[in-house]
Amino acid sequence: MESVLVTGGAGFLGSHLCDRLVERGKYVICLDNFFTGSKQNILHLMGHPRFELIRHDIVHPIHLEVSEIYNLACPASPVAYQYNPIKTIKTSTVGMVNLLGLAKRCQAKVLQASTSEVYGDPEVHPQVEEYWGHVNPIGPRSCYDEGKRIAESLCMNYHEAHQVPIRIVRIFNTYGPRMDPNDGRVVSNFINQALRGQPLTIYGDGTQTRSFCYIDDLIDGFLKMMAQDETSGPINLGNPVENSMFELAESVLQIVKSKSQLEFRPLPTDDPKKRCPDITKAKTLLNWEPQVSLHEGLTKTIAYYQDLMNQETS
Repeated sequence: MESVLVTGGAGFLGSHLCDRLVERGKYVICLDNFFTGSKQNILHLMGHPRFELIRHDIVHPIHLEVSEIYNLACPASPVAYQYNPIKTIKTSTVGMVNLLGLAKRCQAKVLQASTSEVYGDPEVHPQVEEYWGHVNPIGPRSCYDEGKRIAESLCMNYHEAHQVPIRIVRIFNTYGPRMDPNDGRVVSNFINQALRGQPLTIYGDGTQTRSFCYIDDLIDGFLKMMAQDETSGPINLGNPVENSMFELAESVLQIVKSKSQLEFRPLPTDDPKKRCPDITKAKTLLNWEPQVSLHEGLTKTIAYYQDLMNQETS
């Protein structure tokens, strides 16, 4: 039976990936230090004969026998990764070296969960994989942005020097059930505020755009990327449909049936004005594109958050 390591496996993305891998008959080793991950996300898998949980931080080496590694270990929301920026950048650098060393020894294939943040505040729109980015190397987001850029470089250097099979995906805004309600990102903020009848907080003037990919679609992309041998990447995974913050707010208010007002605040430092993937490569090389509409995905996510709130009050 193939053993697959999922680092950050108790997180939002990682827990959904663990579900899908177990369903496919893989033996899944979920590794997490629980800085942002939650045991609640994987509680339903505990006790499954093909699921194993290890509490560990990838900044420290670990010795395992695995055939595939999905590296999702890194806080992803600005609130989380700016809480301890040194820890964040060590996860993407020292931690990446440790995982690549493990992969080299095991001859394991590695999928690195990179990010659209490597493009920074982009001067090219939509963002193509060949674009090198516009990143502030000393700004408040640099611990995450530059850490992920270094991680990509490490992956490609291990691939070239030691023939480690590498797959790099650049993830654009993803949302869905199990997304931390307090992670400070716009989807979770809007849903929580709408459900509580509070004003929806919009940073900037509301015209800045993001593209929102539902979690199930993203996991499909992970699995397709790992399964193919045509490219190491990077490959953009995200929804090419742009939505302004105004449009997202209107959608959330409509589904929740909330009468919350909008509240405007200053745009944070280095916050991108536009973020949208060109997914031509994903379509061509992976036969992948998102299937879940924003309305459908928000409806499922809002139902999840409503359940959480009901549990808190019961």
